[in-house]
Amino acid sequence: MIKKIEKTLQKIEEDDFGFCDSCGIEIGIRRLEARPTADQCIDCKTLAEIKEKQMAG
Repeated sequence: MIKKIEKTLQKIEEDDFGFCDSCGIEIGIRRLEARPTADQCIDCKTLAEIKEKQMAG
């Protein structure tokens, strides 16, 4: 978790905080309030979780 916090702080310093690493759109404020270290929008995160479940199954 420390690494995620450090990565988030670096993004804030670089003025890149709040944008999805996968698709580049803004991450919703509600998602960031719930998980300030989020690096993917909810759509990309959901898709990644579905892919992860398919790979495990």
